[in-house]
Amino acid sequence: MEFFGRILGTLLFGGLLCPLAHRPAPEACTLQCVLNKMDDAAAGFHATQADFVWDQYQRVVDETDTQKGTVYYRRVGKDIEMMAAIKEPETKFVLYKDGKVQVYQPKIEQVIVYPTGGNQNEIESYLVLGFGGSGEDLKKSYDVSYLGEETVGGVATGKLQLIPKSEKFRNNVSKIVLWIDLNLGISVQQQFFQGQGDYRLAKYSAVNLKAKIGNDVFQLKTTKKTQFVSPRG
Repeated sequence: MEFFGRILGTLLFGGLLCPLAHRPAPEACTLQCVLNKMDDAAAGFHATQADFVWDQYQRVVDETDTQKGTVYYRRVGKDIEMMAAIKEPETKFVLYKDGKVQVYQPKIEQVIVYPTGGNQNEIESYLVLGFGGSGEDLKKSYDVSYLGEETVGGVATGKLQLIPKSEKFRNNVSKIVLWIDLNLGISVQQQFFQGQGDYRLAKYSAVNLKAKIGNDVFQLKTTKKTQFVSPRG
């Protein structure tokens, strides 16, 4: 359980991307309408990159830690690959590929490897929340409810609340809120509730939905000094 939670912790920046351009609001949408738009977006998904800001709020100390960088996604066959290049407050890379999560910290020359094992389907469904994953797939892993429409950064969105069906998942992330662009069917913003009042808020900008991303982006640039370690648990 603790090990699964640590894997999720490396992925709590969410992953689903969206442009923040100002557009007129479409006609009122229902839950099924939003899910259908997500289905359409998923069908055309190949590769995307975006700048991100991830805010992690810790209630017990009433503080917010912020990370900034660029995230890359692509579909390879039926698989999803993701690389998050964190630039602030210090350089770090988080790679999801070949059924494992790797966290590389160049400053200390260390890569922590988290094999997803039997949790791979849950991890991948988490990765493609709101982008790359269909609305129908969303209903397989979450109890989904519609919270109505809301404008975020000038974009008309449909607000979805997700409660994980997996008890193991729910022990780490009790609830997720997605703001889905009602024109493009992808996520503008995501909020992950982790219990005790803690949450992570993910926002994206400078999004390229037709990005041409080379294979080298999805590789860690380690050195001969880099140590690879796997946590126990």
